[in-house]
Amino acid sequence: MKRRSIIKGFVAAGALAALGACAQQEEAPTIVDIAAGNDDFSTLVAAVTAAGLVDTLSGDGPFTVFAPTNDAFAALPAGTVESLLEPENIDTLTDILTYHVISGNVTSDQVIGQNLSVEALNGGTLTINGAAGKFGTGVTVNDANVIATDIIGSNGVIHVIDSVLLP
Repeated sequence: MKRRSIIKGFVAAGALAALGACAQQEEAPTIVDIAAGNDDFSTLVAAVTAAGLVDTLSGDGPFTVFAPTNDAFAALPAGTVESLLEPENIDTLTDILTYHVISGNVTSDQVIGQNLSVEALNGGTLTINGAAGKFGTGVTVNDANVIATDIIGSNGVIHVIDSVLLP
């Protein structure tokens, strides 16, 4: 009898621990949270903040973001990033940033072996070539190489690219 009581106690304690763990789980990070938590995207995060797009890209989505790295921004002509971050250039900056975003979740398995034309949030067209590369295993967006894929957030997916897309 004592043995059953001990087992029931362990079962009850386990159930309470499981409920407590579920209650304490945080919501999955948004695509903005993910970018902000990665030093390789500090220029992108600064640009998204300057353009006032943080709330939009933290919204429900889903969004697919082709995220340029700091190195991609650094490859732009000298002074370009600094100029785009000036308040008088916010419209241009917003146009460039929203050219990196499409509606919906588009993961790598949906584009491998495909050539797609998709509409960006700014109304422009992006060409996604999933058959790029020597053996058809690379993916490009316009002329940018996708260097990391399928970083999943609560409101979308990020694919890392090696250059900034210009509309």
